[in-house]
Amino acid sequence: QVQLVESGGGLVQPGGSLRLSCAASGSIFSNSAMSWYREAPGKQRELVALISFGGSTVYAVSAKGRFTISRDHAKNTLYLQMNSLKSDDAAVYYCKATTGISVYWGQGTQVTVSS
Repeated sequence: QVQLVESGGGLVQPGGSLRLSCAASGSIFSNSAMSWYREAPGKQRELVALISFGGSTVYAVSAKGRFTISRDHAKNTLYLQMNSLKSDDAAVYYCKATTGISVYWGQGTQVTVSS
């Protein structure tokens, strides 16, 4: 059974940091490009960052320079280090795994940025 389980969300003040994690089933993690998306109320789900199996990364303009995506193959875990958080970063963050033929989503983790 495929599972993607996000964690690490929460309430943070503007300018603060959070690290999100996504624990994945081994069979999926080892064969997938992994990415983080976010969805804010009233907005479409959008790509935040993507990392290939080999470690190549792509970032949304809004995330570049502040967020870092990484993956640990030994732990089958995807990470998103988020620094200098802004109110616009508040959203539900989702982990996504993309194999050659399938797409899997986690259940999401809420990030709230507020003073």
